Amino acid sequence: MQFPEVAGSNLQGRRFRLPADFEGDYNVVLIAFQQAQQYDVETWLPLLRRLRQAYPALRYYELPVVWAMPRLRQVLLDMGMRLGIPSRATREKTITLYLDKSAFRRALDIPDESAIMVALVDRAGRVLWRTLGPYNEAKGASLEASVRQLPLRAL
Repeated sequence: MQFPEVAGSNLQGRRFRLPADFEGDYNVVLIAFQQAQQYDVETWLPLLRRLRQAYPALRYYELPVVWAMPRLRQVLLDMGMRLGIPSRATREKTITLYLDKSAFRRALDIPDESAIMVALVDRAGRVLWRTLGPYNEAKGASLEASVRQLPLRAL
């Protein structure tokens, strides 16, 4: 499975063309479709912070996926999200994607918008591992095992 080519900006205003602009050799993406799913995204962050410390070539990103809308509405929505996230580091990792949500979901074989998707993606955009929903020990162990098998150098 291939991560689709999409464009977005992080909450600091930097433009990204994904997957080409992912900064890690390997990248974990947390894809959310609804504001209420932010809690589910946050359940993954302790594991991702720990993995990021252990593997410098690994990065992670939060990708809120929103229907395409006029530019002014995008600016206002991004401003609201920016104000709600005090951490600069988190704003830098949050890339809002304004696009055709249905086509995006089809490309990643996401059945609907009821759950977040967490995926491990390489620099070429290949999806190497994925799951749906909030963190639990089994999913976390599965992701960690997948990361350990990658040609990454641990600290």
